[in-house]
Amino acid sequence: MGPCKDIGVETSGFVSLIEIRRPPHNFFDVSLIGEIGDAMDALDADPSCRAIVLASQGSAFCAGANFGDGRTLDAQGQRPGERDQPVRHLYREAVRLFRNKKPIIAAVHGAAVGGGFGLALVADFRVTCPQARFSANFTRLGFHPGFGLTVTLPEVIGKTKAELLFLTSRRITGEEAYRIGLADVLVAQEEVRAAAQKLAAEIAENAPLGVLATRASLRADLAERVHKATEHELEQQTRLRTTADFKEGVKAMAERRTPNFIGS
Repeated sequence: MGPCKDIGVETSGFVSLIEIRRPPHNFFDVSLIGEIGDAMDALDADPSCRAIVLASQGSAFCAGANFGDGRTLDAQGQRPGERDQPVRHLYREAVRLFRNKKPIIAAVHGAAVGGGFGLALVADFRVTCPQARFSANFTRLGFHPGFGLTVTLPEVIGKTKAELLFLTSRRITGEEAYRIGLADVLVAQEEVRAAAQKLAAEIAENAPLGVLATRASLRADLAERVHKATEHELEQQTRLRTTADFKEGVKAMAERRTPNFIGS
């Protein structure tokens, strides 16, 4: 693995920590997701790592993509420079994360929004706190869910609850996430990372080959299903990003107001 710009990686006692370092919001792009993928590939090949904790600096776990206030979007709803780093490449990097072999625990201490929500769903387990916020806010922005969430979210919480979160774009607390099974451990905010590391250490105490084989059986074709889903998600996102509603959704989010959608 080459030098990292936006993440830190360290291993202690068979548990490796990948820390996202783009505070305060930890907005992602293809470069960040690629760095996480490279780190996971390297840890898969490292026998001193038996479980991974994915955590972040700053106030948010990951606030997804940064669309700004919408003024810089072109006619296709693309951000400056995005044509040089197409969304297809971002989703290709995202699918890589689902191909990793080691168990992952996400330490979600703050907001996990949009694609950042999708990143949290890469993990096998999520440790969170009451202050955290989870939101698949795509329809509030005027477009379609991405990052494989149309596969991963129903698998974790069920189709009906997933549809409710998608169609309302509502933001739920860490307590609600724990209640519906989206999060697996609920602790005080200052204890989130330590609790995630404790869970990872508990997994790492077990026979590594047995853990890898069991996880592979349980996740089976997940990466392939996510790959297929992201192809469809990208098609829908590309279509909807050209609409007036998408631009209004981005503008309304930046202005912290209710969007005025017109259906075109």
